Amino acid sequence: MKKTRSALSMWILVWGLGLAGQLCWNIENQWFNTFVYAKIGKDPSIISGMLIWSAIASAFSTFFFGTWADRTGRRRSLIAWGYILWGIFTIAFGLTEFISKEMYTLVAFMVVLADTVMSFFGSMGSTAGFSTWTTDLMNNKNRGGIGAALATQPVLGTLLGTVVGGMLVGKNDNYQRLFIVMGVLVIAVGLISMFVLNKNDDVAPHKEGSFWKQFFSVFNFKTFFGLKELVLVHIAISVFTIGFNIYFSYTGNYLIHYLGYTADQMGIIEAVPLVFAMLTAIPIGVLINKNKHPYIGIASVLLNIAGLMILYPVRAGSVDTSKLFNLQIWLGIFIMGIGYVGILQVTKVWAKQLYPENAKGQFEGIWTIFYVLIPMIAGALIGETVVKTSGETFINQKSGQMEYIPNSNIFLVGACVVVLTLIPLILSIRYHKKRAAEEK
Repeated sequence: MKKTRSALSMWILVWGLGLAGQLCWNIENQWFNTFVYAKIGKDPSIISGMLIWSAIASAFSTFFFGTWADRTGRRRSLIAWGYILWGIFTIAFGLTEFISKEMYTLVAFMVVLADTVMSFFGSMGSTAGFSTWTTDLMNNKNRGGIGAALATQPVLGTLLGTVVGGMLVGKNDNYQRLFIVMGVLVIAVGLISMFVLNKNDDVAPHKEGSFWKQFFSVFNFKTFFGLKELVLVHIAISVFTIGFNIYFSYTGNYLIHYLGYTADQMGIIEAVPLVFAMLTAIPIGVLINKNKHPYIGIASVLLNIAGLMILYPVRAGSVDTSKLFNLQIWLGIFIMGIGYVGILQVTKVWAKQLYPENAKGQFEGIWTIFYVLIPMIAGALIGETVVKTSGETFINQKSGQMEYIPNSNIFLVGACVVVLTLIPLILSIRYHKKRAAEEK
């Protein structure tokens, strides 16, 4: 008989694995971008290249290893080896700093390649492994708690990653120290998970023909599009995350290179308001358990937009960068953060409840298409266009390269996209009510 894991050990693993993974994702989402501007060149084309190719790598990795996990039932191998390789390539990414800047095209290519490989193994461990494992754990009693954990972990990862990351980078831009420390941390978590996770964390294998037949079967979206409520949830998170990628990818460089804060200041400015925003995950979890999903999503979108509109009027020269606290910036990040926590928390739990029982790993792959692939490609292209056409431009006197600095227009355009999230959320109410009535 399969032995059930204790609640305490389950929550330790959910938080330990989840938080370590989010810290590593924060390095990619936050510090890789500022690293490029500080060490390689102030070129949004490199950032959009990283976003696009890492999104493609993440999606393929999730589908490939998600199919493998469904066929073998093994979650622990993906988690352990994925985290170990993830950490190794996080460290390797930083080595691009030492390629001669005279070979600018080669440096840019290697930066994008290193980020792509890192994302491939990150998705192996985090999405195909850890996220699918949490789907296995979820039931009616713990779905609110697991949803709260999955939603607050990105925020907490951003909080710790920006504060600790800022301290490690420091005023002298020591990015190598940051990548080594965080990479070693994720490697250590992967090694520990080899001994803590066991056969009880695996599930019964589910095979449908050959590996590649099962792999490509998920691209036959007939089953997916038959689940209309699930489709609308995916469209909602996709649209929201497109807007998120437009502004968040450049927020660090906006604070550092446009407003004039240092990297360590930037970490605190982003992190502290998000601490308080993260606390809203508790009441949101209660509402999720009361089956209020569409309404939580709508309120979250409106709050996110409000936060972005508070940030939009902030201009260079209007902020005293010798002081950490600026009410407008901190309030904007706080309200924006509440919206981000809410939409991520509710859509993740909502989608997991609707996954077909025998294809959870593959449906994590579909989630990746809507949450990672589409938003990162679309958000990257829109964000690059916004920065190049409406940001601040300079010519580097040493290299002759054009430099592009993001300004607050990233928040305005991001908000214009995020507001479209309301459409699928409103349309989902009818299907959600019908399903809720059938479940009673």
